[in-house]
Amino acid sequence: MTASVFIDGGAGTTGLEIADRLAGRADLQLIRLDEARRKDPAARREALNDTDAVILCLPDDAAREAVALVENPRTRVIDASTAHRIAPGWVYGFPEVSGRDAVAGAARVSNPGCYSTGFIALIQPLVAAGLIAADRPLTCNAVSGYSGGGKAMIAEFETGQALTAWRTYALPAAHKHVPEMQERCGLAFPPLFAPSVANVYRGMVVEVPLPEAPPLDVLRAALAETYAGKPLVRVAGAEERESMSLLTIERLAGTDAIELFVFGNEARRQARLIAVLDNLGK
Repeated sequence: MTASVFIDGGAGTTGLEIADRLAGRADLQLIRLDEARRKDPAARREALNDTDAVILCLPDDAAREAVALVENPRTRVIDASTAHRIAPGWVYGFPEVSGRDAVAGAARVSNPGCYSTGFIALIQPLVAAGLIAADRPLTCNAVSGYSGGGKAMIAEFETGQALTAWRTYALPAAHKHVPEMQERCGLAFPPLFAPSVANVYRGMVVEVPLPEAPPLDVLRAALAETYAGKPLVRVAGAEERESMSLLTIERLAGTDAIELFVFGNEARRQARLIAVLDNLGK
């Protein structure tokens, strides 16, 4: 049986990426609106209600409006915006953390943010295992490829207008991914998050430094146990860690995988928890 899928906001970076991934699926029929009908409210309402699944690649307010246009219980919605990531009634679309069956059976799924995916993959299992206290203040440093900024940022970097190889942003410490990072990890305090953008199209490195850390092997074992049998998340072993001297932002560009690393200095009780992923492929 073929299921129909409509991408609302399919002309943006995220929508185009998803369309490319669905294009080769014989079991899915991608519903498209031509340019003349793409912004027609009646055509959008029809598409939102006539398809089996809708993927929203829209700004937050537009995503909320689109959900309100769905008038039947049959259409399933996946929202790639920030709008519903901590909203009641929505399942967080991180199967390795939320549960595969919960995500697969949900009528409303909120797709995780790119930075959030790396942070949660590292921290949620360690909080659940009692290795990181829920009331411990945490910091997170991360760098993403510029494709995460959408068409305007892509044009800025690719035409040379950016005039920089690297920039930090969200300086008031109020990045829109922080609420889901806090809630999905069960943290008492929002993490202090310092994101940045590099002059690389895609890729991402997310790091949580951990002073006064438990033994590195204990941290690594807890992560390995959590993600055992989950093929898209790989936890690097101690031997691999000891042989590495650097990690690159492009390491997993163009893939769906996440790699988790525990580096550090055992004598100083310092750990560096690092997730490498692709900001688009997540």
